[in-house]
Amino acid sequence: MRSIFREKPDSAEARRATAGWRKVWVCFPVAIAVTVIALESTDTFSAQHTDEGLRPFFERIFGHINDHVWWWGHHLFRKSGHFAGYGLVCLTFLRAWLLTLACRVGMSLHGWRWRSVGLGIACTFAVASADEWHQTFIPSRTGAFADVVLDTFGGSVMCLMVWFLFWRQSVKT
Repeated sequence: MRSIFREKPDSAEARRATAGWRKVWVCFPVAIAVTVIALESTDTFSAQHTDEGLRPFFERIFGHINDHVWWWGHHLFRKSGHFAGYGLVCLTFLRAWLLTLACRVGMSLHGWRWRSVGLGIACTFAVASADEWHQTFIPSRTGAFADVVLDTFGGSVMCLMVWFLFWRQSVKT
């Protein structure tokens, strides 16, 4: 089977590719991505702990860093992690939905792609919401809806990149 991001397989080919134990491989990347998010949602990856680990590393390379400059850099680094990490989470959901929905007979190429994108983004939103809710129970963490929005935006941008790289020039339906 060719790359699921490049073209829609026919429904019989998709059913063969995802039959039996191969179904596990459809959701395995999603399980890994969500597990990484769950691990990063712990006290170990709180701002205080990443600050203690990263600042000495960067100061060895760049020399002393002003507290104000470090705060902004550390903040941007962490938010970039949200954006990129959830972009990858959304990519795993998008792949899983593309493979799953390819098994449906009669779905147009356009409908298959957009339904998969919508479900991938919705799943990313759900994981981000659960992650932020979980963080409200950890004293060293805070749950913020703004992070859910940032995470979902990261997933949306990843879907836009898939469109730009793989689907933009496709005109068949």
